Parts: sequence; structure tokens; C-alpha cells
Amino acid sequence: MSRTALLAMDLQNTHLARVPDGYLPRAARALETARGHDVPVIHVALRLRPDHADVHPRNRMFGAVPAGKYTAADEGAAIHPGVAPLDGEIVVYKNRVSAFAGNNLHQILGAQDIGHLVLTGIATSGIVLSTALQAADLDYGVTVLSDACVDPSPELHDVLVTQLFARRGDVATVGEWAESLS
Repeated sequence: MSRTALLAMDLQNTHLARVPDGYLPRAARALETARGHDVPVIHVALRLRPDHADVHPRNRMFGAVPAGKYTAADEGAAIHPGVAPLDGEIVVYKNRVSAFAGNNLHQILGAQDIGHLVLTGIATSGIVLSTALQAADLDYGVTVLSDACVDPSPELHDVLVTQLFARRGDVATVGEWAESLS
């Protein structure tokens, strides 16, 4: 039987500066829940090459990123200390919206016998949506933690959580997920 992993996605300083104050404790609780139940945590963060050679100018989202942003030297691209990886936790860097883009996440999950992904991150309409759809297409089981995801548009977050994600997998709060693990 395959295992479950929590993907903590785009919990970077720049992104967290743009979300409501109450979000970070919910994301931290999701990580604590996973760690407390021996569920592997994999951190996913956006990181571009220093020269942005991996950014095509036709890409509306990434083509507009200022030089030097989201590189290893950019403090804003660092994972926030409140949800930082612990020793031994895997960190995967991506160069597009989906957690699977430009890296070997799929290979890591296979090597770890991970068949179910629990998703948390910023933004619901960005990495969470893109990753949930790709994960479902790759035949992973998917659970989206509705209160550990956030979006600049609360209305869009609600539509995705209540209508789209439930068609591709499960939706739960961090508390409901924690209860299911007990």
C-alpha cells in the first residue's frame, strides 16, 4: 500500500507577505500534523536560474518577474522560517506553477512509494490548482487542505475548494485531516 506525503508549496517569504495574517499558523499546523503522524513532508518552492534563462518572455506570469527575483540569492524566495524544512525533509524547486514543473518530484514520490498527496500552499488558483490537476492525471490520490491554502481572491478559493477539487480528490480542513490520521 502506498504512502501519503504532505506537499508544503510556495510557502516563501514573498508569498506570505501577501496573505492574511491568520494563514501562516494554519499552514504550520498542517506541517505539525504531518510530522506528528510520520507523514513525510516535501517542501516545494519556486526558484529560477540567476540569469532567468529558464523564463520564456512569452510566459505571462514568469516573463514579468523582475531580474534577480526568485533566485537562490533572493531572500524573498526563501521558505518562511515558521514553516521551514526540518533536517531530513526534502525540498524540491520548481520553475513554473505546478509542483512537478522542472524537477524530479514525480521520481522522488515514486522512489518513496508515495501514492497520495495532501496539498497546502499559496495560491489556491496557482500551485494548488496546477498541482492537484497534474497529480490526479498522474494517478495520485489528492487531498486539498482547504484552510491551509489561500488565494488573493477568496471567491476563487471558495469555488476551487467547493466545486473543482472535490471532483478530483478529497477536500478537508487541517483538523479533519488530523482526525482522519488518528
